[in-house]
Amino acid sequence: GDDYSVTPNLDRLAGQGCRYDYAFVPFPVCAPTRSAIITGVHPGTLGTMHMRTRNKGYEAVVPPEVRCFTEYLRAAGYYCTNNAKTDYQFKCPFTAWDECNKKAHWRNRPNGAPFFSVINLTTTHEKRCWKRPRERLTHDPAKVQVPPYYPDTAVVRENLARYYDNITKMDKQVGDILEQLEQDGLAEDTVVFFWSDHGRGLPRCKRWPYDSGLRVPLIIRWPGVIRPGSVCDDLVNLIDLAPTVLSLAGVKVPGYMQGRILLGPSKDKPRKYVFGGRNRMDLSRNDFIRTVRDKRYRYIRNFTPEVPYAQRIEYMERMPIMQEWRRLNAEGKLTGPQKLFFRHPKPEEELYDLRADPYEINNLADSPRHQDVVKRMRAVLEAWMKQTGDLGGLDEEQLIERMWPGRKQPVTAAPVVTATRRAGGTVVVRLSCRTEGASIGYRLGENGRWLIYTGPIILKSGRTLQAKAIRIGYKESEVVRFKQ
Repeated sequence: GDDYSVTPNLDRLAGQGCRYDYAFVPFPVCAPTRSAIITGVHPGTLGTMHMRTRNKGYEAVVPPEVRCFTEYLRAAGYYCTNNAKTDYQFKCPFTAWDECNKKAHWRNRPNGAPFFSVINLTTTHEKRCWKRPRERLTHDPAKVQVPPYYPDTAVVRENLARYYDNITKMDKQVGDILEQLEQDGLAEDTVVFFWSDHGRGLPRCKRWPYDSGLRVPLIIRWPGVIRPGSVCDDLVNLIDLAPTVLSLAGVKVPGYMQGRILLGPSKDKPRKYVFGGRNRMDLSRNDFIRTVRDKRYRYIRNFTPEVPYAQRIEYMERMPIMQEWRRLNAEGKLTGPQKLFFRHPKPEEELYDLRADPYEINNLADSPRHQDVVKRMRAVLEAWMKQTGDLGGLDEEQLIERMWPGRKQPVTAAPVVTATRRAGGTVVVRLSCRTEGASIGYRLGENGRWLIYTGPIILKSGRTLQAKAIRIGYKESEVVRFKQ
């Protein structure tokens, strides 16, 4: 819907599938959102809301019932690949993927195996928007639409044009991937999802729980099922991807997942609200913000109004827009909405009418005419936080102590092997683990893929079995070996 962008491959994909116009992520930054996508659970419930856990020297220990949803696919026989970013707020469990590297591809699967493949394109990442020497822009900076919260200067326009150039480069990569499906004769039998893990990688977008940071593209193509060129206005949160994919694969969706099934025979009823938030960003002070949105309004609750919008984050400070914005603020040259990012303290509440104010610059929280909306949205948000057990208000040091007592990473117990000999020289091997919530993987021989343990294994004479276990956020167990 953006006339300035040049995205022929994405335009074609949307013409072949469905465009979801109200798709959102739970957090406006990659790692918390990725933890939610891979599990189907909100970051506040998982305890993965701080960006990043490794900056404070820990991995998130999620509730024991939670798994990476790809484990369920692997257990059902799917070959699962990730190329290559994880960034889940915990070390990627060895049980999550058959392949997780820069060469991971569905083409590496066993002959005839069904597959689930994720390909992460980082061409539009924030760091790709930093000024580069001797670059030539293909998008004309003079024609870019500058959001009213930015100063309209040559530096800002050039930065925005660079971002659009990167989108066009990414679009070419999308086209290459879709062409590979065509070459392999898989295009008609494969469901394709195109999505992003947060909004624009620009200041006041990435890291901030406005539409500019939380609203994302989502296109789904399913030949023969989804009507080509259709548009869906359901409110979607990308925690919906996990239950949706499991459902389409015929795998039972675990009860702990908080997402909804978007399509297919088991499609859930559309939701009335989507939720999001923000906590610590990189090495900055902890912030605590939660938000709820319906089709028209966004309500934001700033639980730490004393923490400024414009706190310095080293990574963000390298962006030309941010540098220009700070310079003009220091010189007193900002006007109107351009000043809003430098307000201090933040208001405790914010309310925006997205129909009249898509850039979210006119706060209606104190408007007498909108008090019914404020009260409704406030109540909905408070109920959701309670229902989901949101840990966002817990001091991070207390959270770490709960997950890693004494700041020492827990260790997963080694699997216990129980063997029963049968007639004919075979052995039935059963595996168990004393660590609550641990997943067990095994392989036959000294090399090869680690497989998901789902039940008794028949081991022939002379074969060796290796097994190890992992709970998310714990260290892997030692490897145990059993030889027939």
